[in-house]
Amino acid sequence: MILMEFLVVLGCLLLGTRFGGMGLGLISGIGLFLLTFVFGLVPGEPPVQVMLTILAVIGCAATLQTAGGLNLMMQVAERLLRRHPQYITLLAPLTTWTLTFLCGTGHVVYTMFPIINDIALQKNIRPERPMAVASVASQMAICASPVSVAVVSMVSILAAGHGIGQAYGLLDILMIAIPSSLSGVMMAALWSLHRGKDLDQDEEFQARIQDPQQREFIYGSGETLLNTKFPKEAYWSTWIFFAAIAAVVLLGANEGLRPVFTIKDKTGPLSMNLVIQMMMLIAGAIILMRCKVKPGDIANGAVFKAGMVAIFSVFGVAWMSETFFQAHMPLLKETLAHVVQAQPWTYALVLFLISKLVNSQAAALTAIAPMGLALGVEPKLLIAFLPASYGYFVLPTYPSDLACIGFDRSGTTRIGKFIINHSFIIPGLIGVATSCSLGYVLTSILL
Repeated sequence: MILMEFLVVLGCLLLGTRFGGMGLGLISGIGLFLLTFVFGLVPGEPPVQVMLTILAVIGCAATLQTAGGLNLMMQVAERLLRRHPQYITLLAPLTTWTLTFLCGTGHVVYTMFPIINDIALQKNIRPERPMAVASVASQMAICASPVSVAVVSMVSILAAGHGIGQAYGLLDILMIAIPSSLSGVMMAALWSLHRGKDLDQDEEFQARIQDPQQREFIYGSGETLLNTKFPKEAYWSTWIFFAAIAAVVLLGANEGLRPVFTIKDKTGPLSMNLVIQMMMLIAGAIILMRCKVKPGDIANGAVFKAGMVAIFSVFGVAWMSETFFQAHMPLLKETLAHVVQAQPWTYALVLFLISKLVNSQAAALTAIAPMGLALGVEPKLLIAFLPASYGYFVLPTYPSDLACIGFDRSGTTRIGKFIINHSFIIPGLIGVATSCSLGYVLTSILL
């Protein structure tokens, strides 16, 4: 029976990935129905606090995008890249990492891909080198951003599991995740410096540019944001957003700044879940009122749409997974607890594989991290292995990777003959392995 139930969960995950994030959330509802009505499992609790926190973050980021703040950040990033084009393979991933770190979502970097491609071609650098690692970096930064869905989810999970082990907060996560994520990105970038053939030695590329039309297509007019003039409201919205992020980090680092309440006979400071929700709502409200944002335009932006899909994905996947794992937690503890405790890397491996199945770091974390806590994995190891939640690069089906391939007019960033041998696989493996290894060392020293 357990095997059949697990096959239902796995089948829904595999089928859902064919239809994207919304499909994943909707089809998980079918799995939840089967587990409850057919197999008689008690429905688990949907991750309401996680979803509300994500909603607040997405609302603020979408308002920032509508005010022009996101495009302003990308213009600054482009100016840096064009000032030092010879270092594009190192600077491009740092740029996309920083944009995602600030905004909490990797979907903001799509505009950077044609710019990176244009700069690489102008310097006769193989575009695959900076573009593939830039796409990987944009996703690796999610597990280091104080306003990302994944980090917000981890804060909630660690707070909910306080009774199982020592409590760790947002600052603990960031002081491990930021250096480990950055180190992983830089290791992948260093490896990318000499990947593939130089363009003048690439027979396939040279054959393509012999066709005048293909040459014009590849070396055509460059993409740029440098000539765009932004209103003063775009600058104000950016600083308001940065101030909100700073406030979240400050309140996370200093519990004494948060009010203390007694709830259900437990006394403690206001949870960081609620702090993040409040700060994001306040920042979004100030941007809305101060920066001449039309409320009707907020829901039409790419950030809002991507965020709502993420919420729906987390809702369905986490609820279905919670139902299965909670029903069989005693058996899982009996059979797996000693393995996970003795070999903590097995938790990271499971998280990595589930991330590929659900194509979402947050959905993978909300499904697997609570189980890890219940099985006896130390909370600090959940922080150390946070980068393992980025496993969806293994197959090149994620939107950012597909967009990266599409924007590379040279054709050097691509999917290989055997599917698995694509441009993102090695940078991704280097990045995740380095980040998890350094995260493990840092948690041993700092936590």
